[in-house]
Amino acid sequence: MVGIVIVSHSKQLALGVRELAAQMVQGQVSIAVAAGIEDSENPLGTNPIQVYEAIASVFSDDGVLVLMDLGSALLSAEMAIEFLPEAQQQKVHLCEAPLVEGAIAAVVAAAAGRNIHQVIAEARGALLAKATQLGVVSRALSIVTPTTHVESESPTREIRLIVSNRLGLHARPAAQFVATAAQFKSQIRVQNLTRNTELVRGDSINQVTTLGVRQGHELVITATGSDADEALASLQALFANNFGEDNAALNYPLAFHHAVTSATPGELLGIAASGGIAIAPVVNYQPTHISIPQYHVDDVEAEWQRVQAAIHVARQEIQAVFSQVSVQIGDAEAAIFDAQLLFLEDPVLLEGAKERILEHHLNAEAAWQAVVDEVITSYHRLEDSYLQERVDDVVDVGQRVLRLLAGNAPANLHLQEAAILVATDLTPSDTARLDPTKVLGICTTSGSATSHSAIIARTLGIPAVLGVDAQVLQLANGTLMALDGESGKAWIEPESHILDLLTAKQSAWQTTQQQARATAHQPAITRDGQQVSVFANIGSINDAQVAVANGAEGVGLLRTEFLYLDRTSTPTEEEQLAVYQAIAQVLDHRPLIIRTLDVGGDKPLPYLRVGLREANPFLGWRGIRFCLDHPELFKTQLRAILRASIGHQIKIMLPMIATVSEVRAAKVILGQVQAELNQAGIAFDAAIKVGIMVEVPSAVAIADRLAAEVDFFSIGTNDLSQYVMASDRTNPRVANLVDALHPAVLRMVQQTVQAGHAAGISVGLCGELAADILATPILLGLGLDELSLNPQSIPAIKQAIARLSRVESEAIVASALQQDSAVHVRELISTSVTPPA
Repeated sequence: MVGIVIVSHSKQLALGVRELAAQMVQGQVSIAVAAGIEDSENPLGTNPIQVYEAIASVFSDDGVLVLMDLGSALLSAEMAIEFLPEAQQQKVHLCEAPLVEGAIAAVVAAAAGRNIHQVIAEARGALLAKATQLGVVSRALSIVTPTTHVESESPTREIRLIVSNRLGLHARPAAQFVATAAQFKSQIRVQNLTRNTELVRGDSINQVTTLGVRQGHELVITATGSDADEALASLQALFANNFGEDNAALNYPLAFHHAVTSATPGELLGIAASGGIAIAPVVNYQPTHISIPQYHVDDVEAEWQRVQAAIHVARQEIQAVFSQVSVQIGDAEAAIFDAQLLFLEDPVLLEGAKERILEHHLNAEAAWQAVVDEVITSYHRLEDSYLQERVDDVVDVGQRVLRLLAGNAPANLHLQEAAILVATDLTPSDTARLDPTKVLGICTTSGSATSHSAIIARTLGIPAVLGVDAQVLQLANGTLMALDGESGKAWIEPESHILDLLTAKQSAWQTTQQQARATAHQPAITRDGQQVSVFANIGSINDAQVAVANGAEGVGLLRTEFLYLDRTSTPTEEEQLAVYQAIAQVLDHRPLIIRTLDVGGDKPLPYLRVGLREANPFLGWRGIRFCLDHPELFKTQLRAILRASIGHQIKIMLPMIATVSEVRAAKVILGQVQAELNQAGIAFDAAIKVGIMVEVPSAVAIADRLAAEVDFFSIGTNDLSQYVMASDRTNPRVANLVDALHPAVLRMVQQTVQAGHAAGISVGLCGELAADILATPILLGLGLDELSLNPQSIPAIKQAIARLSRVESEAIVASALQQDSAVHVRELISTSVTPPA
């Protein structure tokens, strides 16, 4: 096994690095330290004899890797090698990798049995090893790992497939394709026979996307390598399942008809991208221009590491956007950012940037922009206009990395007052960050109705008119504008008769919406007379108002994390109390289930994260675990909830429960808070109910024991699915496995419901599955008492419940639990449920 030597001016630093590296491999790798000098007044320095002795102590015929910090450390290491016998000198290698990160990467590689050259390569990819330790994704190592060599005798297999999903290989299916292809050792290549393209790499998101694959196109996919058959079978399964897409449900208008008419004075013609009327003053938004210098660099390794560091931070930022969008508007729209993550790992892109730096000595900014421009050009060459629009995601990611390289701060899109946002264009990331209560409308000079930004705007319910004349960019902030997202028109300082017409249309639209929601305010009762409570998942006071307007019978999940975001310290008791009371007031005596703080995993809060970062935060210090370790923070929230409970139907829900002891510990703290309030003479609901989120497999396994401790269960299928399937739902390579309709997950839900009912407590479900109309008969058949979902989906789910019977649903569940995949469960539901007349 390869030995490791750490040479540093500081003995304390070197010992710390050795300790950290050794813990990574449980002491499997020999690591020696040569650091500091014997001088009490000035202990910093290096000694060649120390280095020689360190090398000798870990010497192996497999080789020794020496990592150094600065200056004389290199000279000492070079001199130490000269002391070795000539035969040994050939097996000792000095490496320029950064000390801490390089040591960690090197020992991990050495422990895995890699040869000396592979260990050196891993050390040189040190920042990516750091990314792995920070809990990004281990597949990031592909950025510096050479293309897998495929032996000439390896078999080549080939399949031909017809693409059936409605939009072909657009961003999300392309991301699934690339992520699946990258799981295998075999080289995957794909060709669009319909367009007669060349074979391209299956692990390149951009090369796959720019094949221009649409519905009905024929593809040939080849795999060369030892696992070629398995790779092709997995890819074929994606196509057979339409990449998880429902061809009948598209979140964009299928056609846009615009009359060719001249604009009247003050009127702008554009593209109808998101319906609705907006009347408000404008705020002009232009992102900060990033200057791109181009110059010669001598230290090419340092320059390449700058690119890697920027990519690492960009990945963290995109994952944060993914998490935010997933909570705010759902996983389907959040999946847009899966492709952006894969863009950062595209080997063609990365190899291009690395070549420009290492071979041509080009600086990081110029090298990165050059390869991004090449990709953008390849998208523009596509004949398919829909696929051309995917270039927005390339620009979005490219600008993010460039901003980080330039050291620029993110653009500020937080409006102080309600307004219509005017811009040249908005990236998907820009749009995802908008607050619909402040951004009443969007007006841009470019864009299209099928862009990812438009899809997000429609999901957020923000009216949008795109592609208007550039004169709009000259408007002063505060200028009154009106826009009609249905007709694709906008008006600058509209005359009174225009305002009257638009106000009337807005009123008529609201009346129509109210009529459509009228039935949503009725109870959800099946055809055979079984009632199911339909609650809302919310994350703000505004969400509560939307929930009530859409017929929510209460709130099944108040995510309190929003109180802790966009600030530098935790909210006070009084701040929390005011919000809880305001939401309870909006609900007007309807039930309100408040989930206590659930941070960690995909929801980090920097000012609450202390200590070392976690390699796998989803399995780490999150939810109730964090709160129990911060009792004062937990008590502050519990005090606010209890004080708000007077006169309202408020319940407490504990997240991420895995053991009975966690519930009991939380109840002890709750009891302490209740005693303190009693002593202070502060009123609260002494009979307040306490429940738990069931989202961990261990909680399902001991549901009977947990049911004896609490008043209700709420099943969180988002987390439960990823834990049951051992798949990170934010990781595009395995996210397709995270399907709450998989029989394994459904059996977990059934077991939880049975345990809860046996103990006489109610069982609800608050995961995204509750908003899936296709899943409604399954959830009914499983016997759930309550469904909690995003407010906008409530009317449709109530209608779906009214069309079903519990008895029929139970029969569907009995068959579903015997299926072997989520795909087959969906097929079963589709053929078993009679469509409404």
